[in-house]
Amino acid sequence: MTNPEDHTRLEEIFGVTHRETLASAMGIEFVEATAERVVARMPVEGNTQPYGLLHGGASCVLAETLGSTGAALHAGPGRVAMGIEINATHHRSASSGQVTGVATRLHGGRTLATYDIEITDEAGRRVCTARLTCMLRDAQ
Repeated sequence: MTNPEDHTRLEEIFGVTHRETLASAMGIEFVEATAERVVARMPVEGNTQPYGLLHGGASCVLAETLGSTGAALHAGPGRVAMGIEINATHHRSASSGQVTGVATRLHGGRTLATYDIEITDEAGRRVCTARLTCMLRDAQ
């Protein structure tokens, strides 16, 4: 984490329940998280399709986790971010090691936030490019 306030906010977003989320089950580990940029890693092993390649859905889970985290940090305390649209292009396969996702904020408004997410393999080759738009609402 680069900013202690954002680290605290990330803990508020996930808290104890993060251990019981899809992101946790898939082994996603955050490296840094701010409203402008979120970085995390995910193992390929355990997140593959029957041919032993990284499942495209796993890339989408990583992308949505990153973008939603950035959007929640952007939204601020007392607000929540919910993904409303994701698209992904899968450029190449990955069969071992880890992939790294970097989400960069493209738009941060009061009601919507959009992130560009680039997922690369350990050699730095692009595996997937995704875009996520989140709706921002007051927490209930």
